[in-house]
Amino acid sequence: MKLMKPVMATLAAAGMIALAGCSSGQSAGDPDDLTIGISMSTLQNPFFNTVKNGATAKAKDDGNRTIVSDAQNDTQKQLNDVQDMITKGVDVIILNPVEPESATPIVELANDRDIPIITVDRSSSGGEVASHIASDNVEGGRMICDWLGKALEGEGKLAILEGIAGTSPELDRDEGCNAALEEYPDIEVVASQPADWDREKGYTVTQNILQANPDLTAIFGRNDLAALGAVEAAQQAGKLNDLTVISFDGIQDALESIKAGDLSATVVQDPILMGETAIETAVALASGESVERVQDLPVKVADETNIEEFLE
Repeated sequence: MKLMKPVMATLAAAGMIALAGCSSGQSAGDPDDLTIGISMSTLQNPFFNTVKNGATAKAKDDGNRTIVSDAQNDTQKQLNDVQDMITKGVDVIILNPVEPESATPIVELANDRDIPIITVDRSSSGGEVASHIASDNVEGGRMICDWLGKALEGEGKLAILEGIAGTSPELDRDEGCNAALEEYPDIEVVASQPADWDREKGYTVTQNILQANPDLTAIFGRNDLAALGAVEAAQQAGKLNDLTVISFDGIQDALESIKAGDLSATVVQDPILMGETAIETAVALASGESVERVQDLPVKVADETNIEEFLE
């Protein structure tokens, strides 16, 4: 996939307070040969796997070591994984939480050990996080739903496939989309059901929604996997040609689906940049530097008019 050029994102909102790096096993000013723990919620999700790849490649290029764990969407496993990282002497922890609430004891555990912790894509409900790195999900939600409003010429019936409840991407994408839809009052949301970022759930939920809403005109899958499941269900029902299906993430399968004329549009994030930024932030913290508490990364909308820009 051709990704957006890596450019360190600046703080999204003026007035955010920078946080000085916490102490760790490394001496301030000497970030070489760090051990960085990377705990991902699930590596079965192609997006998160690419974030991990971006982080590990950047760390290797910098001469630093990583310890990577896959929580497999299990909150207790993620806590155990991070405890193990701490036992092994990590200097900084990069955390992609399974859930915001379950992240709190993990963050507090790192706080108690004076180990800086960075959250990626999903935030933590509590504890002291040195920096949160994510795509600008509010802006992405606004962009894709504004795209939808124009595509539908301001009128239609929309179903939404929600992500995991309470996670920051779900909340932010919802906020941005709702803001955009205020400009299109004749687009009616007729169904909004959880698909939990999952392709199979997206397929099953869409089957039910289509049966209950035969005149549906659009579906917003809040991530690509759910939306691709929706595309499959709509194809099976013989209704895909009557639907506009939009999504969020920009994984390769989604981009190829747009080129094939099935998925209509998606918000393209840059998971490589996200992983690289997390490593750069970890090195800065280990050096005793100040970092931004929130780093919002840029997003774009991909559709049939510009899809070649994003494909490999």
